[in-house]
Amino acid sequence: MDRRSFIKASGLTLAGTTGPLLPLAALAADEMLIGSIHDLSGGLDIYGKPMADCLTLAVEEQNAAGGLLGKKLKLMSYDPQSNMQMYAQFAQQAALKDKVAVLHGGITSASREVIRPVLDRYRTVYFYNTQYEGGVCDRNTFCTGVTPAQTVAKLVPYAMSKWGKKVYVVAADYNYGQITSQWVKKFVQDNGGSVASIDFFPLDVTNFGPTISKIEAARPDMVVSALVGGAHISFYRQWAAAGLQKKIPLASTTFAGGNEHIVLSPAETDGFLVSYNYFQNLDSPDNKAFKERFYKRFGKDYPNITELAMGTYQGFKLWAEGVRKAGTLDRNKLLDALESGISIQGPSGKVSLDPATHHCVLNVSIAEVKNKQLEIVKTFEQQQPSDTSAVCNLVKNPKDNQQYVIKL
Repeated sequence: MDRRSFIKASGLTLAGTTGPLLPLAALAADEMLIGSIHDLSGGLDIYGKPMADCLTLAVEEQNAAGGLLGKKLKLMSYDPQSNMQMYAQFAQQAALKDKVAVLHGGITSASREVIRPVLDRYRTVYFYNTQYEGGVCDRNTFCTGVTPAQTVAKLVPYAMSKWGKKVYVVAADYNYGQITSQWVKKFVQDNGGSVASIDFFPLDVTNFGPTISKIEAARPDMVVSALVGGAHISFYRQWAAAGLQKKIPLASTTFAGGNEHIVLSPAETDGFLVSYNYFQNLDSPDNKAFKERFYKRFGKDYPNITELAMGTYQGFKLWAEGVRKAGTLDRNKLLDALESGISIQGPSGKVSLDPATHHCVLNVSIAEVKNKQLEIVKTFEQQQPSDTSAVCNLVKNPKDNQQYVIKL
């Protein structure tokens, strides 16, 4: 399945619309608006469409259960087309014109840092449901995705124990790749290894031939990839075409987040290692029940339920739990409720909001790619966001509002 076929097969159906939306005055008084800014087109749509699907399902389930605070929920979907200017435009529209109760959205850290100050200004609660590099400290923002202390800290030593201590890193050239690559370097060195090189690539780069030649010449024991987006999928194709898939093993902090393991062939990807909070083959009653509901809604041929999609589903559930506990959409009371230590039992297991960081305590697993599947090889229970907690304490400093670059 190529990238275009995968996107078509994902079966996206959204409540709400993209483009110009109805102002609040035109909506029924008993409706509550939920904002969704996810890339449905552009280079990041391989991540955005499954995230939007899971948010659609979560909203529909909430409505089937009677809504929230006596109101039905209406999903307002905005497609930023992987364009940072449109992220800013839609964040302002969602908060100021449409007056959404909450906004879920953003994929890259760059998009989050466009959205976040807008929602802070207009006091609209924001859930960023994507794995990222850590360090965001903002009382108005909740980060439900995994951070390096939860996944990279487990993936790197596990891979080194299998393959060796000399590591070559390739990463996306923006804050996620730049910061995550430094976490990779830290955990490599902490485990007695060395980093041969760290190479960065803009999101639109598709030619990796020169770097692949450099990697081959460096002869590392393994490669760690923190590449991002539809263009960077070319690296894995070119890696296999150069014959290195069978010579130098690869672990990734991002691979399969956009279903690359389905788009690519087993010959190109078998043996890769990844680490996330959620894999769709998790063997639990909660996950089995979720998958039944999901496939009933979107079809049994849906390619794969991704980590980022599940983060979005569970992020919505955490927000809804906070609303129920607060009994109101009043921002200050809602923030107090969300900071009270709430948790849900989600498809990935127990997920709790840490009051001090607004990040999640959750399970993580390492999986190996085998024949277009992600087979779990090891699980770590209830991992803390210890990287962000080293710099952020919103209980003590509720007015803190920045992204820290954590010193390693």
